[in-house]
Amino acid sequence: MSDGLIALGKLALAIVVAVPLAVYFLQERLIFFPQPLSGSERAEIKRHFRDVHEITILSGDKNRLRAWHVVAAPGAPLVLYFGGNAEDVAWMIPEVAAHAPEVAWLLVNYRGYGGSEGAPSEASISADALHWYDYAAAELKPGRIVVFGRSIGSGAAVFLASQRIVSQVILVTPFDSLVEVAKRHYPFLPVGLMLRHRFDSIGRAPAIRAPLLCIAAQRDDIIPPAHAKKLYDAWGGPKRWVELEEAGHNTTDSHPLFWQNVVSFLMKPTQ
Repeated sequence: MSDGLIALGKLALAIVVAVPLAVYFLQERLIFFPQPLSGSERAEIKRHFRDVHEITILSGDKNRLRAWHVVAAPGAPLVLYFGGNAEDVAWMIPEVAAHAPEVAWLLVNYRGYGGSEGAPSEASISADALHWYDYAAAELKPGRIVVFGRSIGSGAAVFLASQRIVSQVILVTPFDSLVEVAKRHYPFLPVGLMLRHRFDSIGRAPAIRAPLLCIAAQRDDIIPPAHAKKLYDAWGGPKRWVELEEAGHNTTDSHPLFWQNVVSFLMKPTQ
């Protein structure tokens, strides 16, 4: 074998080893894109929206966690909202005020997002979701609690619904598991062995009895509808499937049927 072929073989081997290692050690940067807000930016939001309060709680490991509480009438349903992996959830404040003012909202900032401290991970997002639920149930005293998860937030919502009593679950562009989505995008990598943040929603779905509204985007090239459909099919409770024609992963809310379906579902808790 020539020296050139030997060198080429060594280079190929180095690439085969180096690329998976790089992805493994950098996976948090590939999955989570924190959107921090400064104190002045958060103060401006509070000045602009009178019926919105920033709530702060401590996590189990003493990080300060923050969420936006959009107030409604006493005893109104409360929606715990978990956003996407690059989402500043404050953008939802005018949306929910315009489309669903009859319910209260708790828009959760993951660690590293908004004013929350720490770094995001599946473990921290899941643990913090339980803390937010327990705080809301004890302190905000809602008529009932609904969980709403978008994209990676669907993993948090499904986990929470598997651990606490919720009246309804809304999932927008959800997935069966992050492992399956990663396999689609990185078929050349052993993601089943590499991925630490697995968000195995499909494994939890059969035991959940809360009614589900599942909204998929027909032209979603980030989480194709097939992943949402697998999760939907595995769901253990009553369920409703909505696929928004021509919508992409990040354009669901502008579709004319998006808020119509969300509000209809929220106002009919027994469906």
